[in-house]
Amino acid sequence: MKKLWLVMLWALASLGCMERSTVPSSRTGGVQLPEGARLVDLTYPFDERTIYWPTSPSNFELKTLSHGMTEAGFFYASHTLCTPEHGGTHLDAPIHFAEGRMTAEQLPLQRLIAPAVVVDMSADAGRDRDALLQPAHLEAFEKEHGRIEPGTIVLVRTGWGKHYPDKKQYLGDDTPGDASKLHFPGISGEAAKALVERKVAAVGIDTASIDFGPSKDFITHQILMKEDIPAFENVAAMEQLPARGALILALPMKIGGGSGGPLRIVAVLPPG
Repeated sequence: MKKLWLVMLWALASLGCMERSTVPSSRTGGVQLPEGARLVDLTYPFDERTIYWPTSPSNFELKTLSHGMTEAGFFYASHTLCTPEHGGTHLDAPIHFAEGRMTAEQLPLQRLIAPAVVVDMSADAGRDRDALLQPAHLEAFEKEHGRIEPGTIVLVRTGWGKHYPDKKQYLGDDTPGDASKLHFPGISGEAAKALVERKVAAVGIDTASIDFGPSKDFITHQILMKEDIPAFENVAAMEQLPARGALILALPMKIGGGSGGPLRIVAVLPPG
């Protein structure tokens, strides 16, 4: 894994140094990817459909300050935005559930930019809305794909992205102000302990929480965040990622003292 990581980091570092003739099509602005490599956006847009926790006092708001031609004859657009830290594709900083642990701006980049594995529990989630990732899932993954090495970002795929942004289907209930009837998959406390033992960099999931919907104590948050392991929630498009081989760049808004914040997360997939 370390060798792969170094190769991919080298590829990123060399993006702007390649002759156009050697790199067909895979291009975003001024960035050219190695032939066969591609970028995958794992982020939902922030807009009026963004899903927030049912008890959130507000949702995403974008208010227009200016949109049109100015007296000087040029077009100008500007807005104000307002959003809770936790909603849509976002970061949970360790301080969110662990007193004295890292806030959003304190997280080192090594926890946000790292090689990833995708542990697929979508079959179990398809049978049970309250399915939980267990240590057995991690062991089965490692038996097939190799050891989850320290410093890895572990993404848990439940298949729940197919429900976004249908709040009732995604959360299991859409009663305003009531979080007592939620049903969606998550990560068990036992699996969280196993991830701590593996010294992972961060954990992500394609549901509204790393804890499953019915959780009352949010034990998975507690276990991971006491160890300064951040979480990424409402991760999109996870079905496009391989079990192993992606490089994740998860860059949240750098909010001083923040317990989390909006996250732009992308994957770089290697050729082939």
